[in-house]
Amino acid sequence: MRRLNRPPTIVDVARLAGVSKSTVARALSDGPDINEETRKAVLAAARAAGYERNRLAVGMRSGRSGLIGLVIPDIANPFWAEVARGAQDHAVEHGASLLVFSSDWDHGLEARHLRTLRQARVDGAIVNPVADNFDDLHRFGLPFVLIGSSAEHYPESSSVGSDIAQAVRLGLDYLHARGHSRPYLLMGPRWRIARTRFLRTVVEHNIAHDIDPATLITEDGDYTVEGGRAAMQRILARNPAGHIAVFAQNDLMALGAMLAAREAGLSCPGDVSILGFDGVPAGAFSAPALTTIEKPARALGRRSAQSLLDVIAGHTEPGRIYLPCKLIERGSVANLGGVATLPLTVAAE
Repeated sequence: MRRLNRPPTIVDVARLAGVSKSTVARALSDGPDINEETRKAVLAAARAAGYERNRLAVGMRSGRSGLIGLVIPDIANPFWAEVARGAQDHAVEHGASLLVFSSDWDHGLEARHLRTLRQARVDGAIVNPVADNFDDLHRFGLPFVLIGSSAEHYPESSSVGSDIAQAVRLGLDYLHARGHSRPYLLMGPRWRIARTRFLRTVVEHNIAHDIDPATLITEDGDYTVEGGRAAMQRILARNPAGHIAVFAQNDLMALGAMLAAREAGLSCPGDVSILGFDGVPAGAFSAPALTTIEKPARALGRRSAQSLLDVIAGHTEPGRIYLPCKLIERGSVANLGGVATLPLTVAAE
């Protein structure tokens, strides 16, 4: 076929296949009133011509664009990158394409991304709300599924999330069994419901083990390496006596705490034990490798995409789906003897 100085059209495909435009249209849309031999000839002609269907035009006729959106807080965080990968895998397997946006924990930017998704005529979106008082839902005007802890504020909506309470108990049981009954807690911003859920489970665990919740010591910071590093520096500035145990609310903070300990001339786990939360791949390559509670990031992405496609098709009822977490035992937590506790589900590396 002669090279064109423009994108090939359905007319070019029809000419190459020797059929009418309407026949090409029926073949490309998998119409039932066309024989298989003609369909194959049209598809071969389309490939030869380099023809690609106009998704917007097809969407206007069908009412579906084949696009879904994903709005997450921080694409630079490996946990959220894994969530995006899981959502993309499921979308592609079911003939959809995924548009990914990072809100950078900024409510204004999140609102802008949601407007963009509406303007792009996506079929629906998966959203991890930045704020717990997410007020854009009633204006979104498209099918959606929520992910993250904030979703629990919206029981009338479909949502998917990690079982945070189960995960925190798993981490505390592990620390308790290894002799760390009163770990320092590196926590995220106070305005996040995830922080409240984490602390509530810690208080309940302490009461169950006859530990006064008033003895809890928390340090707040951003969900970043630098946030964890700064929080750990504040802990070390208090000159605590004896071995220090730290339970961080995410792995990036845990890695920052490990960095601060190293800068202070302390060894991990010799002087400081550190337990992370998320299960990002980087934790396996730190020195020592980070023991962590792994949230099922990729499974969360896949399940949320599945739920969204079900919502779009009208095949689901609103509800919350909780995915269990597991402990990944590496080398950042010392065993100081500990006490007997409930059996743990541990994946050693």
